[in-house]
Amino acid sequence: MKRKVLLIYTGGTIGMEKDYETGSLRAFDFGNIFEKMPEMTLMECEVFVHPFSKPLDSSDMGPEEWKIIAHYIYKNYNNYDGFLILHGTDTMSYTASALSFMLKGLKKPVILTGSQLPIGDLRTDAKENLLTSLYYASLYENDEAVIQEVAIYFEYKLLRGNRTLKYSAEYFDAYASPNYPILGQSGVHLNIIKDNLHRADPAIDFHVDDHISEDIIFWRIFPGMNLSHFKEISTMKVLILQVFGSGTIFSSEKTVETLQQIRNSGTEIVVVSQCISGGISFGKYENSNIFSRIGAISGRDMTAESAITKAMHLIDNPNYKGNFADNFSRSLCGEISY
Repeated sequence: MKRKVLLIYTGGTIGMEKDYETGSLRAFDFGNIFEKMPEMTLMECEVFVHPFSKPLDSSDMGPEEWKIIAHYIYKNYNNYDGFLILHGTDTMSYTASALSFMLKGLKKPVILTGSQLPIGDLRTDAKENLLTSLYYASLYENDEAVIQEVAIYFEYKLLRGNRTLKYSAEYFDAYASPNYPILGQSGVHLNIIKDNLHRADPAIDFHVDDHISEDIIFWRIFPGMNLSHFKEISTMKVLILQVFGSGTIFSSEKTVETLQQIRNSGTEIVVVSQCISGGISFGKYENSNIFSRIGAISGRDMTAESAITKAMHLIDNPNYKGNFADNFSRSLCGEISY
């Protein structure tokens, strides 16, 4: 029996085609994808298509769209063996990270992919990304899904979704997972590195926790920055600071005073690194000790995208026991290494 994969088309470059009269890109009717790609009918899985009624640019994807996708997967969870989400590339890592926290007890593959060039372009990367993603979304062994997490497939690599970032707007190899190894790689054979795969607690039944707070601020620290501006937005629930190296910031009395005032107002402070690879290590340098003193939370080796969506999911979420700091500091679905 062929495995069934539900393809959810949200929008993005992968669903575009060029109008050769005007030279502009336009969305095509994704319900006709089998005409565009007849090879999909030759695959060892059955593909069912659910397009968004209005395709969205990835810059328009946010919490409401994440909830729509999560609940649609939940609604159809028992009817399909895997799920493939076609998505614009600019914010795909945010969506993948958010879904990884929202889809609790996931035991089936949820793969996201897109493309740098439209599916109708002669040099497109869309077809390979789409076809191989379908293979991964339908890959089973002994009646059990091989992939049981939210992943991104792009340019021959399968990556954990909440470990990814888009690092190139130009190259086909647009995504990286700097602090976690790949889950698989496609070539002549589909390669899976099983030791790198995540498994949810088997005692947890699949369900959706769609709590997402927007009371989050992300701020990149830069030399000479005037931190006094933070005092004007002290009502935020979580402030995520992207700081230098392994966790340093300029160590003036004004810095200590300002950050302590923010903490005293009840705002949680999470610290992530501006470096693509590596992570936060409080105490490694003197200029990181300020964060320990004020009770900031280390984001360790999380990506900015993962830290942001995790904070949005956790803050004021009644479904978690304990405090925000403890919950943020533990790995929920493989987003932290140490």
